[in-house]
Amino acid sequence: MVEPGTVAEVHLVVSPRGGRGRAAAAAPAVRRVIEQAGHTPVDISGASARGTADAVRAAVEAGASRVISVGGDGTLHLALQGVAGTGAVLGLVPAGTGNDYARAFGLFGLSAEEATARALGPARPVDVIRTDRQRWVAFNVTGGFTVDVNDRADRMRFPRGPSRYTVATLLTMPGLRYRELAVTVDGERSEHRSALFAVANTPTFGGGMAICPDADPCDGLLDVCVVGPASRTTMLRLLPKVFDGGHVGHRDVHMRRGRTVTIEGEPMDLVGDGEAIGTAPISLEVVPGAVNLAAGG
Repeated sequence: MVEPGTVAEVHLVVSPRGGRGRAAAAAPAVRRVIEQAGHTPVDISGASARGTADAVRAAVEAGASRVISVGGDGTLHLALQGVAGTGAVLGLVPAGTGNDYARAFGLFGLSAEEATARALGPARPVDVIRTDRQRWVAFNVTGGFTVDVNDRADRMRFPRGPSRYTVATLLTMPGLRYRELAVTVDGERSEHRSALFAVANTPTFGGGMAICPDADPCDGLLDVCVVGPASRTTMLRLLPKVFDGGHVGHRDVHMRRGRTVTIEGEPMDLVGDGEAIGTAPISLEVVPGAVNLAAGG
């Protein structure tokens, strides 16, 4: 915790485009709350995604003890690369489009001032996903139809907010494809003709879709959801159920849970925290308590 009355630097990563400008608009309020608490805000945002991740790593290596991400899940993902496994504290001011990580910790819907106050408060250890390609992921790795939806949503100007993912899903549905996947969880292999898969550390992705409704970022486990084979009609019927986890139990929805997950099969692009992380195959493992998160609640 940053002690009141103690002059300390609080490092900020601000997305220039997060939430179509909402992150940049929130930044002055974030700085004001930090200063009113008696601390010094230091903006370490880079000129590019790679530059930002490198700046966070360098700041933490130089002794930064607290980094606050101002933006969406993508900005959080960049900050995580420098904070995870270091002992530094990560705070979050959600100002993006989906804000799914924020939802898991009761931050979604808070004002910039309220979220900043929590980001300056006490921290607790939470789990993080580690990939086999030296990449940390906060809450979700996905492939298949969900990546196609994410690509379309990123190109859309309207609607704004989480509903963009719902609209993108409907627009992408006619191009639904299936892939042959082998999913190995804690050494147990299963094969699927899959429309999509998700490996999750928190319940939601895509702006509030509870793809793995029982995922807990503090239980030392990863939740896995594989959907398919499922027709377009079935997928459309399942879509509204995903928001409250009602898809779980359907014959075409396969849920698993474990500490390690390997995805193999047909080549496909993968997304982690909404950001491109390469292609399958990929191996994932949960690292308990790998980041100290200041989120209050």
